[in-house]
Amino acid sequence: MASSKELPPSTASFLNFFVKNQFRTKYQCTPSNTDLSGKVVVVTGSNSGLGLECASQMLSFKPARLIMAVRSPTKGERAAADLRQQDPNAVISVWELDMTSYDSIRAFAARADHELSRLDIAILNAGMGFGGFKIVPTTGHEETFQVNYLSTMLLTILLLPVLKRKTPAGSPGRLSISTAMLSIHAKFVNKTEVPLLPSFDDKKYFDVRDIYSTSKLLGQLFVWKLTDLVSADDVVVNLVEPGFVKGTNLHRDASVAGQVLMGAFKAATARTVEVGASTYLDASIVKGKESHGCILMNWEVAPYAPFQYTPEGKVVMERLWEETLNEFNFLDVKGVLKSLSS
Repeated sequence: MASSKELPPSTASFLNFFVKNQFRTKYQCTPSNTDLSGKVVVVTGSNSGLGLECASQMLSFKPARLIMAVRSPTKGERAAADLRQQDPNAVISVWELDMTSYDSIRAFAARADHELSRLDIAILNAGMGFGGFKIVPTTGHEETFQVNYLSTMLLTILLLPVLKRKTPAGSPGRLSISTAMLSIHAKFVNKTEVPLLPSFDDKKYFDVRDIYSTSKLLGQLFVWKLTDLVSADDVVVNLVEPGFVKGTNLHRDASVAGQVLMGAFKAATARTVEVGASTYLDASIVKGKESHGCILMNWEVAPYAPFQYTPEGKVVMERLWEETLNEFNFLDVKGVLKSLSS
């Protein structure tokens, strides 16, 4: 099976992508004999929407422990209480994780390292989109760019050595990151800016209709490079596109009119949250080492966004990689990445 990096870029239009995803793809459920006994699972953004449904589906396969990583512990505990009704014997923990805070991300990864004797699966679902321009005071970065790209990549890097150390020999850890097919038509208007990262914090480049798409494209660019440094024998890292899904809070920051229009569009075209969440289980449980460094869409390996295959895309990828690692210098992420090869 060819990997995403080996596949040619798709020439399909966004409309063709959308129609195939939403109407022409057969739902593939997680095999009923799946067994997560003894395994510890983390799902971020799991108090609602896709994350909560993913947590619920995980519980049906009896993991030893489920950790719900959420921004609001109060909301997380309410969601956990509902899940305990589903399975009174389930071991469910709610851990705070604020994706707008580097301190919170660092503390979460450190807690996983110090408190867990085992960590098998991490699903990074938390994200935001379609809100107005807002700078995160503690980091100085635009919020959607911060949450969907910078914070998600930092958490990815910090969890990799934990997953490597805390899974049994011969059973690689699994890390699946939510992405979006909207990346295929991201405008990325500031891609020629040098330096690149600060330009995302300049309001003149902000487009509420594009920042979500571009932030997901950035994640794909970074993961392409990152997975060259990580062995699939240690941790299988992939990106997963859940499709356009009902019952999520992705558009919670949109205008009232935008929410009304999107609600109507979702009602007509979106997948159920159950189907969307099943793609997370497929990526993190069903697929194996062959999915390392890949994008999974419609339960199969798919190519990256066309931009990544272009000469310009490769130049931007290198610049983005270096600037992102420099952004995380305060945590010596270069040392963390070096340790993964030892």
